[in-house]
Order: sequence, then C-alpha cells, then structure tokens
Amino acid sequence: MPNPTSQSQQETIDMSAELEEFERSGQLSQEQLQSYWRENRNLVLTLLAIWATVTFLVQAIGSVLNNVVILGFPLAYYMGGQGALIIFIVLIYIYAKKMNELDAKYNLQEEEDEK
Repeated sequence: MPNPTSQSQQETIDMSAELEEFERSGQLSQEQLQSYWRENRNLVLTLLAIWATVTFLVQAIGSVLNNVVILGFPLAYYMGGQGALIIFIVLIYIYAKKMNELDAKYNLQEEEDEK
C-alpha cells in the first residue's frame, strides 16, 4: 500500500521538476511561474473555503436551517441528501473550467489527441 505522505512528496517533486523544465525551456519566466501558482493557489483556497462551509457550517447550524422547508424537506436534510453533492460537483466543474482558462492564459494547455 503506497504511503500517502510519500506519494504527496513525490507529486511535489514531480511538480517542481516540471516547473524547472518550463523555466529552463524559457516557456515561462520566474515571475510568470509565480503568478500562475499564486492564481492557482487562490482558486484552490477559495473553492476549499466553499467546500468547508458547505460541509461543516451547514451541519453546525442545521437546527436553524430546518426552519426553511424546500419541497417539503427541511433545508439541512436537503443539503445533506442532495444539496451538498450538487455543490461539490459544481465546484469540480468550476475548478476544471478555471484551470483550463488559467492554462490558456499562460499558454500551458495540454495538446489534445485527435482520434
């Protein structure tokens, strides 16, 4: 069974090697690389804040949310059953879309294989 910590460290090392390759190839300057990662980090932190709010805050104030009824179900029940899952899928879609836009902005998009 792979160790999650060592796998994470390996991914970080791979990411660093990839960044060094971009810098060596002259594809991106150091400032552009820092700007790219800053924008990436801000996007991830924003989406994580939304995820944490949906996951933990809704559970914490569930009794208050139960005063709101949607389609006959209390809001806390609805959020646990369907709402949170829908929000998580939307977060994944937003992350993929924004990262594609960010890659295009820095000309780092992956080449698509023609089938």
